[in-house]
Amino acid sequence: MKLERLMTITILLLNRKRIQAQELADRLEVSLRTVYRDLDTLGQAGIPIVSYTGMEGGYEIMDSFRLDRQLLSFDELTALSTALRGLESTKAYDPSNMDLLLSKVGAMVTQAEQGRAGESERIHIDFTPWKNSEEDRTRYDSLRQAVNDRKLIRFKYTSRKGDEQEREVEPMALVLKTYAWYLHGYCRLRGDYRIFKLSRIRELKVQSEDFVRRAESLAELNDRWVNPKANEKHEAIPVVLQFKASAAVSAMDRFNESEIERLPDGKLIVRTTYPNEKWLIANVLHYATDAIVLEPAGIAARIRQAALDIAEQYAVPDSD
Repeated sequence: MKLERLMTITILLLNRKRIQAQELADRLEVSLRTVYRDLDTLGQAGIPIVSYTGMEGGYEIMDSFRLDRQLLSFDELTALSTALRGLESTKAYDPSNMDLLLSKVGAMVTQAEQGRAGESERIHIDFTPWKNSEEDRTRYDSLRQAVNDRKLIRFKYTSRKGDEQEREVEPMALVLKTYAWYLHGYCRLRGDYRIFKLSRIRELKVQSEDFVRRAESLAELNDRWVNPKANEKHEAIPVVLQFKASAAVSAMDRFNESEIERLPDGKLIVRTTYPNEKWLIANVLHYATDAIVLEPAGIAARIRQAALDIAEQYAVPDSD
């Protein structure tokens, strides 16, 4: 505990021009006497702490003293700080630990560079999932603890097809991808590794049973996810879409510039591929009347039928 206090005091002094003993005591939730002892300990350890009296008095570290940052340049420290703030937005780590880590990075900025410190504020990275309820947070915390403690978990899981099954899983790692959390785990029901989307997990129960972590690394698990087995692959479907001028922004947000052809009247032609037909149809229907399929004709016919089925589902019953 004392070592943590000493580190915190050092970092605070490095990041602040001057700080009063009472502020240190309040921040550390200790007595003034303890703060004075800690400052004396730091001085004996060779850290040049200078005290000043009067209304503007307090303690500070000599300007010439800085933590050795070795090969990190100011630009690299700025990039590191920006990345850490992005990671902070995920809430994946304890906020107090992240604050301390950011303070350590800030402590490596020299007095001469303090004027440029605001450069890390010019880029903001926010990985906060769109759906980020207290229930989601609790689920994430339970899974993270199960991964760390190597505890077996049980839960009900809904597949992409809508089927719900009870799963017994050895949790391996948590992954944040495109604003959604996923769990890598070895599913005992399937006898193989699976990826589970946290939003589809219900009735999570962490068991008392321990498991021996399997040999696969996180890199190998991610590779399984990105490059599934050959028998699980689906041949990509090439498609040509036409978007109205009013939907150009939506198309630009979704597709790569190399896939887009702009027409003189403002419409867009998009040549792209989809991994499977179901995904393609659902995506095109999402644009309602703003997009149509030009090719292939078979897909256009199936989208037309899907639209008719939707219209029939919402048809108003004839009144007697």
